[in-house]
Amino acid sequence: MNIRLKLAAVFLPLGLIIAAVPENTTKAYKLTAEELLVEAQEGAQFMSTDEIADMLVQKDPSFQLIDVRAQNEFEKFHLPNAINIPISEILSEDWADVLDQDVKMNVFYSNGTLKANEAWMITRQLGFNNNYVLQGGLNYWIETILNPTAPASTSPDEEIAKYDFRKGAGMALGGASVSTTSATTSSSPMPAVKKKKKKKRAAGGC
Repeated sequence: MNIRLKLAAVFLPLGLIIAAVPENTTKAYKLTAEELLVEAQEGAQFMSTDEIADMLVQKDPSFQLIDVRAQNEFEKFHLPNAINIPISEILSEDWADVLDQDVKMNVFYSNGTLKANEAWMITRQLGFNNNYVLQGGLNYWIETILNPTAPASTSPDEEIAKYDFRKGAGMALGGASVSTTSATTSSSPMPAVKKKKKKKRAAGGC
């Protein structure tokens, strides 16, 4: 790919996110645009649907899913034990203790990735750590976990094993038959994952 196209692929989404970030009237930003750009290019904020499914199935209490969509969307359907912090309220002092802490790993999600990435960008600009983004959002979650596509019988063992994991996780978490009512009212303990070591960020841009 042409180097200019590669740069455009990074800067265009980043520019759209920055443009959509609500005005900060409560706290001073601590990261420069350059530092934030380095982190965004690394993509270290993303967690895969497989990682999150594993954590949910194993009922790992060390992470918190945060749905940044509007309340009405959250009430129709959300991931197990997620809490709702609409992107418009991300700077509210009411949520400061949840977003600025080092006890639980927060994972933002929305229908796609844009709004969740906005939430991550805002919290990183404020200097908050321990916040991540669900890669692909709910759309990709449904595609890969709740409705995984079966690989061909000639596929590599790794692909078949991945499908078996996703199918099992999807069934454990409701699968394609999950109703919005059961998903919204579920009070079962948060599924978990074996603790994974956090990715270390490159020095200088973090």
